[in-house]
Amino acid sequence: MSPTRLTAASIEVADAVEAIEAYYERGWTDGLPVVPPTAEAVRACLDAAGLPPDRILGVETVKGAVVTAEKAAINAVAAGCRPEYMPVVAAAVEAITADEFNLHAITVSTMGAAILLIVNGPVTQQLGINSGVSVFGPGHRANATIGRALRLIVMNVLGTRPGELDKATLGHAGKYSWCIAEAESRSPWEPLHVSRGFAPDESTVTAFAGLSPIQLGEHVANTPEGILDAFVEKLFAVGSNMVEVVIVLCPEHAQYLKAAGWDRGRVSGYLFEKARKPASDWASNGTPTEQGTADPDRMIGALAAPEAVVAVVAGGDGGAWSAIIPAWGLGAKTTSVTRRISSGG
Repeated sequence: MSPTRLTAASIEVADAVEAIEAYYERGWTDGLPVVPPTAEAVRACLDAAGLPPDRILGVETVKGAVVTAEKAAINAVAAGCRPEYMPVVAAAVEAITADEFNLHAITVSTMGAAILLIVNGPVTQQLGINSGVSVFGPGHRANATIGRALRLIVMNVLGTRPGELDKATLGHAGKYSWCIAEAESRSPWEPLHVSRGFAPDESTVTAFAGLSPIQLGEHVANTPEGILDAFVEKLFAVGSNMVEVVIVLCPEHAQYLKAAGWDRGRVSGYLFEKARKPASDWASNGTPTEQGTADPDRMIGALAAPEAVVAVVAGGDGGAWSAIIPAWGLGAKTTSVTRRISSGG
C-alpha cells in the first residue's frame, strides 16, 4: 500500500530544534514551541481519522480560506496531538466553519473571544479528555492539544494572527487552548449532545465563541434559587439581550439542583426571569444594551430568551465554584455548533 500523498511544501532542517525555530521565524506558532510536523506524523493523523489529505473540512467564507484535512493534520501535529485526537479536531473544524458560528467576525473582533470546545460521548473516556478537577487548567494532553490545534489552524490556515487580523484588545488565555469534556456522569441531566438530538453513544464536539469565564462561588446556599441568584448577579455584569451564554455548574451545585428536581428548562427559565432590571439601571452602570433606554422603567433582561442558557456540568469536587461564559457580541451574532465525531480509520 502506497503512503498517503501529501501536497504541502516541506522545509529541510537539521534537527527538531531548528524546526521549532523555523516555525517561530515564519510566525506559525502561538508563542509556544511546536512539535515538528513530519510527513510521517501528519500521515498518522490522517490515517487515524480515515481522511484523505484533500478532504475539505470547512471553508471560512469571508476570506475564502479552505481547511483541508492535510492542513488540519499539520497543525494538529504541531500542537502536540496524538493521531487518535484527529477525529475530534476534524469535527471541530467543521463546527467552527459553519456559517452560523461566524468565525471571521469572532477571530478579528476587538472583543477577544476564543473558541471553546465541549466534547461529549464515549470519546471523552477513550481519549482522556478532562471534565473534572481544574477543567479549564493544565495537565491533560488531550484538552491542551486539541484546543491548541484549533488556534493554530485559525492562525496558519485562515491567516488570523494577533496584531494582524486578530485585533483583540485584551484577549484571554482561552485563545491559546480551550477544550473540555462535559462531566456526564456527574450531571443531573441528559448530556449536552443528547439535548441537541444526538444519541448517547455518539460522540460530538460543540464549539462556542466564548469571552473569558466569570468565576463565581456560592458556598452557603443549598437551594436552586440561592445558587442561581449568584449567577444572576454575574449575568448583569456582562450585558443585555445575550443570545447564548454557557453556564458551567460544578458538581456540588449540580447535585443541589438534582436533589430539588430542577431540570435544565427550569434552570434556564429562572435565570431568564430573574436576570432583568430597569433600563435606567443598565444605563447608570454603563453596561451595554441593544434594547434601548428610551423608557427608563422598561425591564430589560440579560438574556434574550430562556434558550440562551447552555448549562453543562464540569469541574472538581473541591469547592462550590461555577462559571459563566458569555458568547461573543451582543444580539444574534454567533450560535454554537455541534458536530458528530467520526470513528476514524
